[in-house]
Amino acid sequence: MNKTHFLLVLIPFLLFSCLKTEKQPEPVSGKPNTISVIIDDQLWYGEVGDSIRNKFASPVWGLTQEEPLFTINQYPARLLEGFVTDSRSIIVVKKAATDKFEIIRSKALPHNTFRIYGKSVDDIICSLEMNGSQIIKLIRDAEIEKIQQDNSKALLNPAVLKNKFHIGVQIPVGYEYMLHKKNFIWLKKEIISGNTSLLIYQVPIKQLTKTSDIVGNIVKMRDSIGLYIKGREPNTQMITGEAYAPYFSTISLDGKKTFETKGTWELKNDFMTGPFINYAIVDEAYNRILVIEGFCYSPSNQERDLMLELEAIIKSVKIDKR
Repeated sequence: MNKTHFLLVLIPFLLFSCLKTEKQPEPVSGKPNTISVIIDDQLWYGEVGDSIRNKFASPVWGLTQEEPLFTINQYPARLLEGFVTDSRSIIVVKKAATDKFEIIRSKALPHNTFRIYGKSVDDIICSLEMNGSQIIKLIRDAEIEKIQQDNSKALLNPAVLKNKFHIGVQIPVGYEYMLHKKNFIWLKKEIISGNTSLLIYQVPIKQLTKTSDIVGNIVKMRDSIGLYIKGREPNTQMITGEAYAPYFSTISLDGKKTFETKGTWELKNDFMTGPFINYAIVDEAYNRILVIEGFCYSPSNQERDLMLELEAIIKSVKIDKR
């Protein structure tokens, strides 16, 4: 067999082998809190772009430095949606013959695609104003769901929290128990830029409802627990930051009324500071306020994504039925 005949026989086998072994590209998981916006440059650098940035890149409240709600990557409208894989959420904005707002959800990445079409600039801006809050909520919910899915792959032993507080919380490995008290636990995880912490404790219901000033009662409760979190020097316990009033809202966790408080913490007579997020769950079955708080210390580094991770952990809480 000459060389030409040998190559003719060999080439089909090589091609078949390549086709069998070639793997399909895996979907990109995307960076947290990142949005891809597909929009023409003419709209992006005008009033529509300003509206998008004002709504989706506004500063996150409660951090010690200014960070946007979401990181936005803009792509020209001629780029197909299917080629955008650097985020879990895509917003497509363009002029069209008819006004339309559409949400396309998928378990595969990206989780959500939002299409905002308008006959004019004013129509597009109006749609952004009307639907912006819903878009933000869906994106944040998807981010929290993704974090919880990742955390569930390797969790701390749940027995400690189950026995002490009758709860289950998806706390990923990497956290270590720093302090145990009768009604209090402190967990901490070291990271490159500092550390993140979780506090879990319970107090009588009357401690939070003894006056109508719920926010004031939560601050007093936090500061009393802060005695357990100290700096290296004497009289440097953790307190609620006094420079700005905490952000307060009422939500539901595990079907129970919950007070959500966001703000900054600091060490008294020290320079350490950072953001916190506190959830006080009204648990009437156990006649208690169950408090789960997350806070981080990440000087000169981004805090937004760290706080989202803590929020995702806390919102995984499930209370045993009594």
